[in-house]
Amino acid sequence: MNTILTAQDVYEAQRDALQLTWVAGSRGAGRLLERATARFPGMALVGHLNFVHPNRVQVIGTGELAYLNDHITAGARREALSDLFNSPSSAIVVVANDQPVSEDMRAAAEAADMPLFRCPLPSPRVIHDLQYYLARALAEREVLHGVFMEVMGLGVFIMGESGIGKSELALELLSRGHRLIADDASEFFRVGPDAIQGRCPDMLCDFLEVRGLGILNIRAMFGETAVRHEKTLHLIVRLENLAADNQARIDRLQAEQKTRTLLGIDVAEVVLYVAPGRNLAVLVEVATRGHILRRRGINALEDFMRRQHLAMKSP
Repeated sequence: MNTILTAQDVYEAQRDALQLTWVAGSRGAGRLLERATARFPGMALVGHLNFVHPNRVQVIGTGELAYLNDHITAGARREALSDLFNSPSSAIVVVANDQPVSEDMRAAAEAADMPLFRCPLPSPRVIHDLQYYLARALAEREVLHGVFMEVMGLGVFIMGESGIGKSELALELLSRGHRLIADDASEFFRVGPDAIQGRCPDMLCDFLEVRGLGILNIRAMFGETAVRHEKTLHLIVRLENLAADNQARIDRLQAEQKTRTLLGIDVAEVVLYVAPGRNLAVLVEVATRGHILRRRGINALEDFMRRQHLAMKSP
C-alpha cells in the first residue's frame, strides 16, 4: 500500500518547519508526489535544480539562481524556466536561501500550474528535511491486524487469529511495565534496506479493545509512559492454539530461527502456543530476551549442544 501525497500535503506538513511561503502555482496544489522509483527510476525525490534528471522537488539555491540570472542568455533563461515548470516529472519547485523570486519565474509557475514555494533556509537544510519527510511519507507500507508493543525496548508485534487473546496479553504486558503502540490495526512502513517502522493510526492512538471490558484509554489508565506512537519492528510473536493434533509437530528445541517476510524484509518470528495455565506475558518477555541475546551472538541451543559434545568427548 502506497500513500498518496500532494503538493498541498507537503506544504501543510512542512510550512512551519521550513518557513515556506506559497508564491505561485496555487492551481497545482493537487499535483501528486510518488516514490522516486514509481515511474522514473533515475530520478531523486528532492535535490538541487536538475534539468537532465528532474527531481520530484526541484530546489533552487544561490548557485542555481546565479546560473539562471547571470550565466545564460535571456532566450536560454526563458527556455530553462519553461523546461523547469513544465517538467512532467516534477511536482514542486522551492526557491531557498531567502532568494527573491523574479516576475518571469512567478509567471512561468502560474502558466504551468506548478507550485512554487519560497524558503529562507539554506538549500542543503531544505533538501535534507524534505528528503527525510518524503522518504517516510511515501514509504511502502502495510497494515496488519494485531497488537504492537514495546517490550524491553524492542518493538514486538503480536498476531494471531481473532479471539485468541492478543488484547488480553497486551493488557498483562502493560501491567508489567511495557508499552502499547497500536491495537487492532498496526501500520508498518519500510524506512531502510533492513528496517521497518511500525506506528498506530491517529484514530486509534492510546486505545485498546478487550472483550468484556470494551474500549480502554491506556494513556489515562496507565499513564503517559504506557504508550508511544511508533517503534522499529524487531520481533513478531504469533499466537496459536495448542491442539492435540499439532503437539507432535512442535519443534521443542527451536533449532531453526523462524522468520516472516514483511515489506521485503525478513523479521524474526516466534510461535507461542495458547493453552490453559501458560503465562503468555512471561513467555513473550522471555522470547524478547532470547531475541536480544541472539542479536548479541548468544544462542542457548548452540551452547547446550556444545556442552553435550564436550561431555561426549571427555573420558
